[in-house]
Amino acid sequence: MTELWARRALLPDGWASNVRVEIDAAGRMAAVTPDAPPTGTRVGTLVPAPGNLHSHAFQRAMAGLTERRGPQGQDSFWTWRTLLYRFLERLTPEDVEAIAAQVFVEMLEAGYAAVGEFHYLHHQHDGTPYDSPAELSRRVMTAAAATGIGLTHLPVLYARGGLDDRPLAGGQRRFGTTLDGFAALLEDARAGLRALPGDAVLGGAPHSLRAVAPEALAAAAALRPEGPVHIHIAEQVAEVEAVTAALGTSPVAWLLDHLPVDARWCLVHATHMTPAETVALARSGAVAGLCPITESNLGDGIFDGVRFLAEGGCFGVGSDSNVRIALAEELRTLEYSQRLRDRARAVLATADHSTGRVLYQGACHGAARALGRPSGAIVPGRLADLVALKDDALTIAHLDGDAVLDAWIFAGDDRLVADVWSAGRHRVTGGRHVSRDAVTERFRAVLRRLGDTV
Repeated sequence: MTELWARRALLPDGWASNVRVEIDAAGRMAAVTPDAPPTGTRVGTLVPAPGNLHSHAFQRAMAGLTERRGPQGQDSFWTWRTLLYRFLERLTPEDVEAIAAQVFVEMLEAGYAAVGEFHYLHHQHDGTPYDSPAELSRRVMTAAAATGIGLTHLPVLYARGGLDDRPLAGGQRRFGTTLDGFAALLEDARAGLRALPGDAVLGGAPHSLRAVAPEALAAAAALRPEGPVHIHIAEQVAEVEAVTAALGTSPVAWLLDHLPVDARWCLVHATHMTPAETVALARSGAVAGLCPITESNLGDGIFDGVRFLAEGGCFGVGSDSNVRIALAEELRTLEYSQRLRDRARAVLATADHSTGRVLYQGACHGAARALGRPSGAIVPGRLADLVALKDDALTIAHLDGDAVLDAWIFAGDDRLVADVWSAGRHRVTGGRHVSRDAVTERFRAVLRRLGDTV
């Protein structure tokens, strides 16, 4: 039994003092006791650690390389995607593993305890499958095991090049799977997952309505009936217009009308919805998977957070393209996008809770649901996904209660993170991952070899 003692901790019903947390051998909290005498490892401020619900780890190696304007004079998500495909031509399995390990180290140091890896890179450069269908999934799993992050692995079904059923071409050939091939890939990934700790989860991810025919969506979701299902949806206006033209209705409306969307679903982005769709999605129990930094970087648009939360919607955040991995900034960007649109302040705050409290607890709760991970709160029986903050940091040293979260998110950054536990695995101490140096050296070698690929 591992024991932590926190001077203050955020419990589901509010802040408590002198909290002892007992963690069992399975990485779950066996007991949470306020007003307890000091014992075990002592920290200042203890909060639950959220999961990062949407990541494409390999894209971290191209961060910062796509900020030049193209020859057409105007860049967009679609021109960025072309550069992404060119980048893919050079990645080896060893590269994928090294990049993923670096990403997972950075996520843990930012305060995330787990990740939903939306993994669509499956094959060799020409589209030929590896001898093990889940070779590249297994590389991601190896990186997760080495870094200690909690993994919800989400292999992706990607079957066509567009709504007109065009074949996959160029970099997309590394993604392509038929429904039967996807089933084989899932089975191989399930076997690989046995090498990870017991908190690892396997789900599935039909990529989008662009990449998966409607008749295949239900079949794909049914292949993992007990696991989470994630899908990209309504990220770009052009995507919404194309789906509407092809299917007669918008992507979110089509999905809600044709599939049993419920709490095991995560709709990633869902940026462009009508008010009625926003309300319907909130009431479905599905998680809105928001990636505010990437959505800003790609010019996607602004999620209707005010209406969604007013209807009881569940949300979480992810780092998507991993152009920047920063938990506090992800939450700050979400709130600031609402403020810029509405020209108001503290938009997502409620009468009872500050903006930081709403954002942080919402992200913890939503990620736990989206990742199929019993975490998100400091409660007996939940996984010990925990963050301790640096209490002597100038930003928060003089504060108490929700003001600590507000200051971390709006006045500080992830340098306030002191310690992180993932399912009881103490992987970040003093703000640094215990394996940072070795992982970063491997990643640095990948960057040197790839150079300015795009």
